[in-house]
Order: sequence, then C-alpha cells, then structure tokens
Amino acid sequence: MAMTSTRQQVQRVLIVTLALNLAVAVAKIIAGALSGVLAISADGVNSLVDSSSNIVGLVANVIAGKPPDESHPYGHRRFETMAALMIGALLLVTAWEIVGGAVERLQNAVTPNVTALTFAVLGGTFLVNVFVTHYERRQGKRLNSELLLADAAHTGADMYVTLSVIVSTALVSLLGWSWADPVAALVIVVLIARAGWQVLRQTSRVLVDTAPYSAEMLTAVVETIPSVRRVLRTRSRGPVNAATIDVDVQVAPETTAEHTAAIADAIDETLRHQFDGIGEIEVQFVTERDTDPNYALTARARADALGLLTHEVRVSDGPSGKVLEMHVEVPADQTLGEAHDQVSVLEERVQRSLPDVAEVITHIEPAHAAAIPAAERDAAERIVQQASDVMAVSLPAVEWHNLRVTRENDGYALSMHLTLPADTTVEAAHDQAELTETLLRSQIDGLQRATIHTEPPEE
Repeated sequence: MAMTSTRQQVQRVLIVTLALNLAVAVAKIIAGALSGVLAISADGVNSLVDSSSNIVGLVANVIAGKPPDESHPYGHRRFETMAALMIGALLLVTAWEIVGGAVERLQNAVTPNVTALTFAVLGGTFLVNVFVTHYERRQGKRLNSELLLADAAHTGADMYVTLSVIVSTALVSLLGWSWADPVAALVIVVLIARAGWQVLRQTSRVLVDTAPYSAEMLTAVVETIPSVRRVLRTRSRGPVNAATIDVDVQVAPETTAEHTAAIADAIDETLRHQFDGIGEIEVQFVTERDTDPNYALTARARADALGLLTHEVRVSDGPSGKVLEMHVEVPADQTLGEAHDQVSVLEERVQRSLPDVAEVITHIEPAHAAAIPAAERDAAERIVQQASDVMAVSLPAVEWHNLRVTRENDGYALSMHLTLPADTTVEAAHDQAELTETLLRSQIDGLQRATIHTEPPEE
C-alpha cells in the first residue's frame, strides 16, 4: 500500500475518532456539572484530552507523511513518534490534575445529585468508548500506524475509567457512599497514569534508537541466504513498523559489483519477507582478507568487467612462480590486433589482482554465438549475465564456465560446465546438475532448456 494512501487512511480514522471523543467529552462534562459527581467531570476532562491528542495526531500525521528533504534526509517519520510522546505527557498531566480534585473532595465530602439522565449519559459514552477503542486499534494494526495504536491505548483506558465511574455513581446514588466518588476519581488517575507511562515508554525506545529486532535474530535470517559468506554485524533502529536495518557481510575480494548487487537484493528480499513494516535496509560489503585466492573466480571477475568470457582457467607452478592459463572469448568479427589489445588489458588486471601469479597466458578464441542471429545477441548476452548472477547468488561455492546460448524454438537454450570435487559421486553430480538446471529455468525469462555438464577439476 502506498505511503500516501496509508497516511490518508490514518487521517480519516483520526477525524472519526476526534468527532466521537468530542461528543463524549461534552456529554460527560455537562453530566458532571449537573450532578456534581467529581468522577464524571474527571472522566469528561479525560475525554477532552483524548480529543486534544487526536488534534495533535492529525497535525503530526500530515508532517510525518512529507517526503525526505534537505533538512530531513531520512524523512519526517519521527514527528509521529513525537506526537505519540505528547499524548503520553498529556495523560500524565491529566492524572495529576484529577488527583488534586479527588484529595480535596475526600477532605470535604459533598453529596452529588445523581439522576437517571446521569446513568444514561454514562452508559452511552461507555458504548462509544468501546467502539472507538476497537475501531482505532484494528485500523492501527491494519495500517501499521504507531500513532493510532498509541491513541487506541489511550482511549482503551477510558473504557475502564467510565466503567468505574458508573459503579461509583451507583454507590453514591443507591447507598449514599459519598466517599466512593473521589475514590473512583483516584482509580481513574491510576488507569490514566498507566496508559500514559506505556505510551511514553514505547515512544522513548524509538527516540533513543532501541533496537526493534535483536542482532541475533537478524543475523540468523541473513545467514540462511546461500550467497552470504559471513555476517559481520547487523543493527536495527526505529519503530517496528518502519525499522531501519544495517547489515555488514563479508565477501571474497574478487566478488564483482554485479554479484554484490545481487547479494544485496537477496538480503533485502529475505528480510522484508521475514519481517513486516521494514522501512529501509542498508547492506555494506567487506572484503575477506588473508584467504587463499580463488584464481578462476578472480579471472572471470576481471573478464566480466571488460565484457569478455573466460573458461578452462588453470593454475600451475612455473620456475618464477604460478602460471595462470585461460581461454578468452572475444567477438568473432574483431580483428586480431583489437583482440590482442583487449586481452592484454585483461592479463594485466588479473596479474595485478593476483600478486603470486608470475605469468598469465591467454588463448584467444571467437565467441560461439553463430547459432544466434546478430539481432538477438543482446538477448543471449542478457541470459549469460543472468545465469552468472543466479549462480553467484544461489550457488556461490560451485565453479562454472563455458556458458553457451543457442536458439531453441521460441526461446533459448543454455549449456554450461560445472566443476565439482573429484570425489563427488555420479549420483550427487547428477542431482547438482538437475538442481542447477531447474534453478536457471525458473529465474531466467525466455530460457526453455538448460544443459549442465559436470566435470572434475583439471589436474
């Protein structure tokens, strides 16, 4: 649901609640003045505070719905929290005012004038309080509104307040217990103060950036993503219905920007599926240090950056250090001089990324795209890129190479090689190939067939 639509719905709920609270407040204050019952007057003042809090909420809701600007780059969401804080403060001030009147009435007993109209007003306002509380709480949960839920807690206390006023008024009227009136007023104070404290505690947690989700909970969810190597830190702040989450994950040094973007998308999607009402997710990547380099992945990453494809990456020991040998595919219509210049740049970047490699040897060969018309090569390149992204995110530990795309009826066919440990059983290799084929077909539009060739590492 769009933010604007949600704000408008919250606005309508507050307007309805304001009208009902004003009607209840006026009825109680008039009834209290005519009967002289302190508890009814106190309850009327409390309902008037409800109306004031609704007005505060209406103003705050408009401000909180404004988009981010230069002065508030993270938006105006905290204004709603501030409004909820003011509601809590109003509750405590109201409680204090009623205490003074109740103590004075206990010291100087007054016999109220209770009539049938008094009970009729109390019964009617009680029913209105019940309706308003359930209506506002239900709408607050549906719209994930901190403001409506806080105001519903406030109004919810009124149900018990009005109920206690009805009981105390009955005791005064039927049994002549004049002391029941101020005692009921003090009970009202306790209920109002309790509601105010709950609102203040909840809003203050947001203002001091108390974590809405524990780091352990967030880490456990992120670690379920296959492409995440290690979770370094998770943090959260803000209200539960609009939380901001920061995630720091560790990746291999040779991980490309395309791969990290895919990992970030997977983290974002997983967290939003697990938790409702997340406002923003920031993912930071930290490269892993002091680990053995992944020669094949590093070579592919550097080739990807130049728009080249590599396969059959092999590393051997030479007299001056390690020798990295690989096949590089270049456009078939490119001249040998152009291809040599481009591959020389690749060799330099690979060697710079792998200091222990003394020599890089490349075998230039034409890209095998002849089966696809020139007009459709963009689609083939898209499928190759998508397949690489899917493998990097879902199967990061599996080595792959030799991606080929050909025409297949009304779509395309993809073939690729997977390098699996030599001790992998044939059955396990077959299962891995089927899993990869299903994964690729389900996530790449237009891919009708995927053929996976499994092989052990080259000696």
